[in-house]
Amino acid sequence: MYAITIPEPGGPEALVWAEVPDPVPGEGEVLVEVAASAVNRADLLQRQGFYNPPPGASPYPGLECSGRVAALGPGVSGFSVGDEVCALLAGGGYAEKVAVPVGQLLPVPKGLDLVTAAALPEVTCTVWSNVFMVAHLRPGETLLVHGGASGIGTMAIQLAKAVGARVAVTAGGKEKLERCARLGADILIDYREQDFVEEIRSATDGSGADVILDIMGAKYLERNVKALAVNGRLAIIGLQGGVKGELNLGALLGKRAAITATSLRGRPLAEKTAIVAAVREHVWPLIEAGRVEPVVDRTVPMAEAPAAHRVLEESTHVGKVLLTH
Repeated sequence: MYAITIPEPGGPEALVWAEVPDPVPGEGEVLVEVAASAVNRADLLQRQGFYNPPPGASPYPGLECSGRVAALGPGVSGFSVGDEVCALLAGGGYAEKVAVPVGQLLPVPKGLDLVTAAALPEVTCTVWSNVFMVAHLRPGETLLVHGGASGIGTMAIQLAKAVGARVAVTAGGKEKLERCARLGADILIDYREQDFVEEIRSATDGSGADVILDIMGAKYLERNVKALAVNGRLAIIGLQGGVKGELNLGALLGKRAAITATSLRGRPLAEKTAIVAAVREHVWPLIEAGRVEPVVDRTVPMAEAPAAHRVLEESTHVGKVLLTH
């Protein structure tokens, strides 16, 4: 088969479409013939040499895909050859075929085309696990999403609105904020011109956000704590703003607040299986009912993955960038 390889870490040009051995599904795995994958920030880090796949995972980038079941490994049930599926991966999505643990496989939601389904696994699993399974966002609470126009952000807005929460977002520029508003965001904050702490306090009569979903890490740590409501929960899922920050524990204590930090890729199989099962139970019905939809900025041929990486680095996109065969 062909896959995007990374012979040497570097810029987008380091991604090379090359012939590689076909994967073979092992015990409890399914071989998927890939129709599409999606570009995530983690792929950019892997390309640069900063985020290696976990032990035993495919060396090729790509944390999600959609496609058709091509073969079943030993001990697999619940899926058949030919089924249209999408999958959460530890790697290997930028390829013609990938072996996936059956617990990380999802049927394509009814009414959704196969290619678009590639936009779902990473964002739905990330948002549901962090905002709902860890931070326990409840109806009537306020969620602040940093990077509201990103793939994660566009899904977080919709899922939070679907459960009856109020949503605030930060994004860069009027156009991105307008897109967030169309998805249901209630409070729009341009981080280039506004202080999100002041804006979220003003919009909530001084109380702050009950849950914050943060992709920035260190750069926003102190201000995120200031923006939290009493009993607030800060869920850190990215480190685009650095890895080391200073934390005033007194401020955290005074608010009886909590901070969690999670990643999805390196989790044990049992945890990923539980998250995927929860997404299938809670999120898939919302997608099939038309209440939640994946937001796709554009599709790019997989062999032209360097161009797709440049789009993400420029941060001009809204939603997901897909790679297709």
